[in-house]
Amino acid sequence: MTDTGRRYFLRTACSLTLLCGAQRLATAFPADNAPVQGSPHATNTFPIIDAHIHLYDPRRRGGVPWPERTDIVLYRPALPSRYRRIAAPLGVVGAVAVECSPLEADNDWLLHVAAADTMVVGVIGNLDPAHNDFARKLERLQRHALFRGIRYGNLWGRKLGEGLKSSTFVENLKLLSERGLLMETANPDPRLITNVVELSDRVPGLRIIIDHLPHAVPPMEHAARRKYEDELAELSKRPQVLVKGSELFRRVGDDVVKDLAFYTDWLDQIWGWFGEDRMLFGSDWPNSDHMASYADTLDIVSRYVTPKGPKAAEKFFCKNSIAAYRWNARNPAQAKLLRAFG
Repeated sequence: MTDTGRRYFLRTACSLTLLCGAQRLATAFPADNAPVQGSPHATNTFPIIDAHIHLYDPRRRGGVPWPERTDIVLYRPALPSRYRRIAAPLGVVGAVAVECSPLEADNDWLLHVAAADTMVVGVIGNLDPAHNDFARKLERLQRHALFRGIRYGNLWGRKLGEGLKSSTFVENLKLLSERGLLMETANPDPRLITNVVELSDRVPGLRIIIDHLPHAVPPMEHAARRKYEDELAELSKRPQVLVKGSELFRRVGDDVVKDLAFYTDWLDQIWGWFGEDRMLFGSDWPNSDHMASYADTLDIVSRYVTPKGPKAAEKFFCKNSIAAYRWNARNPAQAKLLRAFG
């Protein structure tokens, strides 16, 4: 996860009183889906698959490693039932839950919670390919129909470049690929993009999803910027590499910028590389709540994508998730999508 929440709290701690307990937190904020005044939300005319949400419950015995208790926005249960209430009225019919805990045992909790609600079409877990027992653990997790792959990158103290120095690490990712599973990266900085190129060279059959690229900050120095762009352009030539259009909003000073024009140049670059066939929607809920409501998060992305035409929007918001995750339908709306696009 990014440290946006930590920075937000530190900036506002002097003026806010910490609230304790999930129930008090829930009542301290407006409704999750309350739209910003004066912001007309784009309306999609087709079902949406959200490829990036997080699920957790601070009420669990022993608590959770993330979010922290001091995070007054996020420290309350984020469960499928709450997500459904927020997202379903906006046309979302399914979501991929991405593990947000560094504890390997929490894979089982996440799979159990996801299985109980048909809104969830897939789970991306936490399993370290550097470990010698990766194959055994992967086999166990893959027995669960919702398990779609793992996440590895700038997260939980891990570095993809360091992992690639190990033959065990590379062989385990080859195994992941052979089993039809994928790997998602986290928080792409220039070094991570360099490492993804190397990974794709060494395990060419592995499906890779780059999370949160819209939020990445390209290098300012000319040569570094050119290298960064050249490597993204190289990845764009590889059909097994996809990008999530997630974590778009940025904060300037104390304000979250909600003017689409502020983001258009960088989005145009990303779209130019990966286009309608290789990008997919992810909200990063509830982490996105630090920046905007779910409705606003969906709205700004919709306003960028929908002018590109209905075919492009259908691919971005639903069709590409089928190719990326190879998920199975769990409710009639998802089954309809598979019949149309699968």
